[in-house]
Amino acid sequence: MKISVDEIPQTPKEIDFSESVEELNHLYNRQNNQDFGFPPTLDVYLEYSRSGADLFFRGRLRGQLTARCGRCLEEFDLPLDRSFDFILTPENKTSDHGAEELRREDLGLSHYSSDEIDLAPLIAEQVMLALPTRPLCGENCRGLCDQCGANLNRDNCNCSNTGQDPRMAPFRSLKVGR
Repeated sequence: MKISVDEIPQTPKEIDFSESVEELNHLYNRQNNQDFGFPPTLDVYLEYSRSGADLFFRGRLRGQLTARCGRCLEEFDLPLDRSFDFILTPENKTSDHGAEELRREDLGLSHYSSDEIDLAPLIAEQVMLALPTRPLCGENCRGLCDQCGANLNRDNCNCSNTGQDPRMAPFRSLKVGR
């Protein structure tokens, strides 16, 4: 969805729409990242207004994603319900020195340079910010057996589990004199 900057009022305006996020599937597939699958569209509620040249956006994303658990590698449904808000300011012209140091108040700002705001990349950015770093099908997911690969949520494995971390084996063979 695109909004003309001239049509953004000073009093908040509300809209509901569906935004296509299918491009995120292509982005994740190009990176061989199979952790998330995105639906064709997400529901977006957006409230927007302006103060001078600054544009204010506040909204909510809703939809159903698919994710692959970081412990057991099973695919599961991941509901998305995220509030967001961001501010767009007019793009500054570069100074004579080229690069400028960011100030603390500049860190939460994004910039615009045209007469029209394309919301698609901003919505996609909010979706990516809403994704968990390591998706889990549940807090109590037991994962996979490190020896036979059995899904411990479904199967009991018969591996001899000594409860010792195999990465510590070299240290167990050290002899320390006293």
